[in-house]
Amino acid sequence: MPVSQRVASRILGELKRYKSVLAGARQRDISESDTVVIIADFLSDALGYNKYQHITTEFAIRGTFVDLAVRVDNDIRFLIEAKAINSELRDTHVKQAIDYGANHGIEWVVLTNGAVWRVYKIHFEKPIDKSIVCEVDILSDTRQNDDLIECFGNLSREGFSKGSMAELLQQKQITSKYAVASVLISDTMLNQLRRELRRLSGLNVDADVLYAALFNEVIKRELVDGDEAKNAQNLIRKLQRSHARRRAANNADTDADDVTEPTKHSSPVAHPSS
Repeated sequence: MPVSQRVASRILGELKRYKSVLAGARQRDISESDTVVIIADFLSDALGYNKYQHITTEFAIRGTFVDLAVRVDNDIRFLIEAKAINSELRDTHVKQAIDYGANHGIEWVVLTNGAVWRVYKIHFEKPIDKSIVCEVDILSDTRQNDDLIECFGNLSREGFSKGSMAELLQQKQITSKYAVASVLISDTMLNQLRRELRRLSGLNVDADVLYAALFNEVIKRELVDGDEAKNAQNLIRKLQRSHARRRAANNADTDADDVTEPTKHSSPVAHPSS
């Protein structure tokens, strides 16, 4: 969800100021507790939360206190697991933060050392799983301001909602390099490619030939093979099934007498990998 110009301007202005604050803190190699102070100030100055009403360090989960929790109207929006500014964020840190959220039914967790911010969505499954929503580095991120505004804007007091965060996650997932690669080798795209090649050359090219070319020569293997690729393929399959159900429902609405089974869509990776 786009944030207002006022919120975007505030975030950009504070990011510029906090770059010097964080650079100085990194040079001094400040402790974790001092880093937490900067993070709390950033939440207030840049993201619009009231330091005395919305930000707490006294949120206990099963007897363990998280570093920070952001609470608005008695609703915990997200938890923050903080590390010292010169600490490299590791998977073990993520696990600790995810456990905090999972134990209290909180969907959103932030892991940060003040400079690097990682936002996660917790999936309450068995076992508990997570998805990264966004990751930014205030000190070294050279991307366009839109990327920073997108991440921090959705975390801000004005921009945060469960719906907007879920939408941001889906947008990141569907536009990831793995999801794009999965769509490119789907039956739908292969058929589109066959039609275009036939239009240009007058020749019929077999779909398996195109699939092999894409899978083995055009697309990097890491994008179609591995855990992240499989997760993207599962997401595309889920979206295809949802699309098929919507089409079937629409067809049923326009023709109540139609009792035929809805067409089953093929999976995005319908051909065997070589």
